[in-house]
Amino acid sequence: MSALAIRIEGVGKEFPLSRVRDQYPTLRAALASGAQRLVGGGRRARAEGRFWALRDVSVDVHAGEVVAIIGNNGAGKSTLLKILSRITPPTTGRIEARGRLGSLLEVGTGFHAELTGRENVYLNGAILGMRKTEIDRKFDEIVAFSEVERFLDMPVKHYSSGMQVRLAFAVAAHLEPEILVVDEVLAVGDAAFQKKCLGKMQTVSREGRTVLFVSHNLGAVRALCDRGIVLQHGVVTVDAPVAKAVAAYLATLEDASAYDVAERTDRHGKGDVRLTRIEVTSDDDVPGTLTTGRPARFRFHVSDVLPGMSCAFDVFDPLGQQITYFNSSLSEIAGSAPGHAFVCDIDELLLVPGRYRIDAALSCNGELQDKLEGAVFVDVDHGLVRGWPVPTFTQYGSVVLPHRWTTPA
Repeated sequence: MSALAIRIEGVGKEFPLSRVRDQYPTLRAALASGAQRLVGGGRRARAEGRFWALRDVSVDVHAGEVVAIIGNNGAGKSTLLKILSRITPPTTGRIEARGRLGSLLEVGTGFHAELTGRENVYLNGAILGMRKTEIDRKFDEIVAFSEVERFLDMPVKHYSSGMQVRLAFAVAAHLEPEILVVDEVLAVGDAAFQKKCLGKMQTVSREGRTVLFVSHNLGAVRALCDRGIVLQHGVVTVDAPVAKAVAAYLATLEDASAYDVAERTDRHGKGDVRLTRIEVTSDDDVPGTLTTGRPARFRFHVSDVLPGMSCAFDVFDPLGQQITYFNSSLSEIAGSAPGHAFVCDIDELLLVPGRYRIDAALSCNGELQDKLEGAVFVDVDHGLVRGWPVPTFTQYGSVVLPHRWTTPA
């Protein structure tokens, strides 16, 4: 067994449920506070309850392991990584990390907005405990990987989120930390950059360094990680080889889909508008199993209709691999109808028979309002595509495309 890289012992993290006043309030906050005291007869706001984001988490990670932290929204994944990265302290327990730790937890992590990209590379290196000569040696490699050379002497406050992620990941991965911690932030980058990042993490792991990886991309998790830790409601429920951990996580999503959409709490987003009900129907508009090659209708009911609002959903196969994506803001709009529902009609369903997971989301002017993983699961039955039967060959994929053959005479 290799040496221990990370030891997590009985870690818990508690947060107040209600808003806590800033220790050093702004003028705006002070004026608002005064108004509240006048209206409320001088009463002070108090925290009315506590919430445990993590509870009694104990995990050992050995040097060279590549470990996925898996869980639905609100499971405590990001909180655990922030404690590990010393961004926030635990309420209970302790964490010991042996070696230099590089982390990428959110856009701009560790960057000073007023400093240039070049200056932030050196600042991050210094935070990691590196000498200037060490950073000099890696500098050109970092810049080449990030692909932001043209903007290197511009303050990072002017960078797009994608540019910040590129540079932040390049710094975190190339300054040779013994432990690399990466959160879902890679989803900000484009597909080519994500592929490059995954390749770099594989290289880091082959060099014997430790990687902790949080992602909802279960294909990437399977390809990169040896082991998976599933968090649910802040508690470790599974710690196993990655295939077993992913299967357990998918089972929790299916269990959650049994609850009414409106009642589910495992959601993410600002919440000004929410999904209240989802209906998936066949071409005769009857709920139930869909059929390969036949029309399908997805109806997403919402709590309100706001300007600039859009609806999107992803389709995943039984292994958790994303198959396709639909977004009302990127698609042809056939028209509008009374009521609070987005409707997506598919003329010819080209999924092979099987069971599929649907993740659904609402946004307003690009800002995420509501997202549910495993919002609903649907079964697709055998059918015909252009008059030909479609067999179930799951080992060859989940989509059938209409096609014709020409054979030798």
